[in-house]
Amino acid sequence: MTSTAQPTRGVLRVLFSTRMLICIFNGFTAGMPLYFLYHLLPAWLRSEGVDLKTIGLFALVGIPYTWKFLWSPALDRYTLPFLGRRRGWMLLAQVALLVSMGSLGVFDPRENIWLISYLALAIAFFSATQDIVLDAYRRELLPDEELGLGNSMYVNGYRTAVFVPGGLGLILADHITWPMVHLTIACFMVVGIVKTLLVPELPRPQGSPRSLYEAVVRPFKDFFGREGGVKQGLLILSFLLLYKLGDNMATALSTPFYLDLGFSKTIIGSMVKLINFWAMMLGSFFGGVLIFKIGINRSLWLFGVVQLVSILGFAVLSEVGDHIPTLAVVLAFEYLGVGLGAASLVAFMSRATSKSFSATQFALFSSIIALPRTFANALTGFLIEGVGPDDGLYYRLLGEWTGLGYTNFFLVCTACAVPGMVLLYWVAPWKDRASSPR
Repeated sequence: MTSTAQPTRGVLRVLFSTRMLICIFNGFTAGMPLYFLYHLLPAWLRSEGVDLKTIGLFALVGIPYTWKFLWSPALDRYTLPFLGRRRGWMLLAQVALLVSMGSLGVFDPRENIWLISYLALAIAFFSATQDIVLDAYRRELLPDEELGLGNSMYVNGYRTAVFVPGGLGLILADHITWPMVHLTIACFMVVGIVKTLLVPELPRPQGSPRSLYEAVVRPFKDFFGREGGVKQGLLILSFLLLYKLGDNMATALSTPFYLDLGFSKTIIGSMVKLINFWAMMLGSFFGGVLIFKIGINRSLWLFGVVQLVSILGFAVLSEVGDHIPTLAVVLAFEYLGVGLGAASLVAFMSRATSKSFSATQFALFSSIIALPRTFANALTGFLIEGVGPDDGLYYRLLGEWTGLGYTNFFLVCTACAVPGMVLLYWVAPWKDRASSPR
């Protein structure tokens, strides 16, 4: 009894620690602006009559997420004159997000689509900057043995945020004006601001860069100078690019997909987002516990298979149509896979990050992950609808071609999930259960 109770008590002690609570609130704060851009913004544009191809192209406003490693060395090197090295940058980014998110809804998508795109790009920039600091803070906060559980709590908080812009926001849109919806959702950034004022500033890790040159060069020398050299480094970056490619593409236009199937905004905002929320929460939580028990590598294999198979559920839903029980089952399984896969992938990234260069290295890894979400997702509307003579500029640039439709599109997404699983053989071997950085 003592031998089995000891590990359980260890997990519970870590689970209810202050570090886990900080990870949850940091995750919620990081998820708010991203889900604002990828859930509330597409629903708003679709409700105002914007076509799917244009909405799909709005994924390109996420470019700052893919290039944030360019300015992350400055956040590693410089400290603002208030709140310390990490918390000062957190507060600055969060105040900027509160203002920019709240002001987006005053513009009309039918008349100011370019202005809306510029402001959305600014929101993505502030969000990416916040991510740099929050990721660095989490890596410096957690000891190596708590990376799996701590990152799963972060993912739980991150996924919780979807219920605000993607759930509450859509419900409110059926009852109040869109400008008031944007302002209400933006006010939830106050949670992050209060959290930033309350959490402690962490000691500067030993070996942290003391000049901008060190902040730019040393993180890359450290990463590519490890065991396996440049070849292993490139394999890791390729794996980060591909592991969630199919999953990201499948969920890129999920809200317009539900609307096109005939579900109301209230159903999407309540039932759909609630199922997504609890499935991802359970997936992230149990994923974190399993990572703690069996290690990061084996978790990536097991959760990757679940993630791959669950994408097929969207193809089933596309064929069934407006049927709430099918919707519930498909979404529960899909987002359980999303939660499991995200927990293991973030833990893998944290393991590969050095505490001395946490902002820059984690920014590089998360930038790689954001590439398919930004560029591949921008093509999803074209893949689904195709291009016809009525599409104006798109038709003149691309010519006429037939879209895949939703069902075939989701089958393609499933195939796109396979290469990332293959790369696990080299970057996270099943027999290697090591949980410490290489």
